[in-house]
Formats: sequence, C-alpha cells, structure tokens
Amino acid sequence: MVTDERAEPTVVLGIETSCDETAAAVVANGAAVMSSVVSSQVDLHARFGGVVPEIASRAHVELLTPVVAEALVEAGIDGDGVDAVAATIGPGLVGSLLVGISAAKALSLVWGVPFVGVNHLEAHLYASFLEEPDLEPPLVVLLVSGGHTLLIAMEGHARYRLLGTTVDDAAGEAFDKVARFLGLGYPGGPAVDRVAMEGDPAAVDFPRAMLDDGFDFSFSGLKTAVINHVRKHPGLATADVAASFQRAVVDVLVHKARRAVRETGARGLCLAGGVAANSLLRERALDAAMEDGIRCYLPSRSMCTDNAAMVAAAGYWRLRSDGPSSLALGAAPNLRLALG
Repeated sequence: MVTDERAEPTVVLGIETSCDETAAAVVANGAAVMSSVVSSQVDLHARFGGVVPEIASRAHVELLTPVVAEALVEAGIDGDGVDAVAATIGPGLVGSLLVGISAAKALSLVWGVPFVGVNHLEAHLYASFLEEPDLEPPLVVLLVSGGHTLLIAMEGHARYRLLGTTVDDAAGEAFDKVARFLGLGYPGGPAVDRVAMEGDPAAVDFPRAMLDDGFDFSFSGLKTAVINHVRKHPGLATADVAASFQRAVVDVLVHKARRAVRETGARGLCLAGGVAANSLLRERALDAAMEDGIRCYLPSRSMCTDNAAMVAAAGYWRLRSDGPSSLALGAAPNLRLALG
C-alpha cells in the first residue's frame, strides 16, 4: 500500500480546488494539522458578483504548485515524508476539480504513495475533528454552505445517514442572492452577517418555511419574501432587512438541528461549511446546545470555509476504510455524499 516499511499511511497531503479556493495542507493521523495554506480568489470574482468557472480553473493552474510547496515547507517535510495524497474529486466546478485531481495523481506517482479521492461534503464533516481531539460519533452535523444545506447523522467514520436536505435554494445561496439584491457585495454571507449586526432582527417577521415539517429545508420562499418586502417598503433600513433575514434562516437551521440531535440520540452537534462561520448561527447553536445539555462543536472560521486540511483528514479515514483510490478516478461535479 506504501513504498516504505510503515504499516499504514499517517501523513496526508490534502489538495482542495473545488471552487475558488486553492488550498493545500499536511495532516498527520487525520487530526494533527502540520500546515494549512489557502490562496483565495475572492478578489478575482468579486466584480462579477460570483464565481466565474473559467477564471477559477485558470487561477488554480497558476496557484496550486506554489501553494503545495508552501504547505510542505510549513510542515517541515518533503515528498519523502508524505504517505498519501488526497484531493477533492467533487462536488464542485469540473474544471477546477480537474486541476487538483491531476496534480494529486502526479504527486502520488512521483512519490510512490496512494492517491485518495475525497468527497468535498465528507471533508467538511471532518473540520471539527481537526480541532476537537476527543470528538467521537455518533454526531449530528449541520452542513451549511453556498451549494448545500444538509443534516447528517454521522454514526461512525465513513458511515453517514442523511436526515434532511434543501428542496430548493441552499442557505448560503439565499445569503448570496439577498446580499446581491440589497447591494451588499460578494461574498454575500459575510456581507449580510456584518451589516446585520447593526440591524433589528425583529424588524420584519419573515417566514420560517417547513419549520416543523421533517428535516428538509426550503429557503427560496424566504429570499422571495425579502425581495417583495423591500419593494413594498423601500424606506426600510438595509441593516434591519439583513438582520431579520438572517434571523429567519438561523431559526430554521437551529430548530431542525437540535430536534435531529434529540431524535437520533447523538452525543453532540457539529457545524460545518461556509455558513457555519456566521456569527448568529454560531451563537444560537451554542445557546441551544447548552439548553439541551449537549455539546456543540464549532470549527474555527478558517476551517468552516474551503480548506485542504479537512480534505487530508477525510482522506486519511477513507484510506483506512476503503484503501487507495484508482488513478482512473475522475472529477464528479455533482457527487453526492456516500451513505451507509
């Protein structure tokens, strides 16, 4: 499985290029972060109001080699110290994914170590494990990002059960669309979070769709309600709209997450994904966990957004459970989380 005498890989180089972050990290034993380097493309895409796939993939080509080199230097190792190379294979932008996958395969061949293809969603599940050494399943994970809103029962490493997902817009997508409508700029999530701090969250009673209807989510109607309300009340303060919208989203997310923990008997609740960096969501999740007598695990904000440390951690556990991935494995832009 490896070319040296060690029984199993322990040091994994992770590569993440699923969207607009070029990242590389070195993680030992799926938990100890030896280095984590992220080169953001936000400035490249900001003037377009969103990620432009062609620009993203070209930037990855230019940035990935120096980012990987920096990650290795920070970790104090070279190729001889790497036991496996993991890369995100999906979901994501196909052109961006291919850049990272190709680089990871090349390095695995040159160094004579396994290549591991990692599901980006699964990687987010491992963000909390990098900063909580005593974290153990079963857990409920609320994974909230620009493209996904998922409630997952994590019953063990590489063993998951999907409890709920979005039936339309993801929460992060709703944040981006509302931010764009309000003229708050890109990326929308941090912009709404920042402006909402100065607003009144009770100014507008926006709808909480599907609040008590299973574990699925719906945010498209909320986005439309915000647009319609602002058009009818053009004098309403933007900060009040942002705060009221944010509160409506967080109310639904926290309500369903805490109910999922109760019904599954999980040991705790983990937040994951870019929206997990939202100030109100983090505060409300902690408060709810304290009220319910459970533990709540919040990754640092740098681990909520796309990074390669979580990819390396997920790669480590996948390697232990499934072994190396085939070098014939390609990009899967619409990849779903493997359940079971």
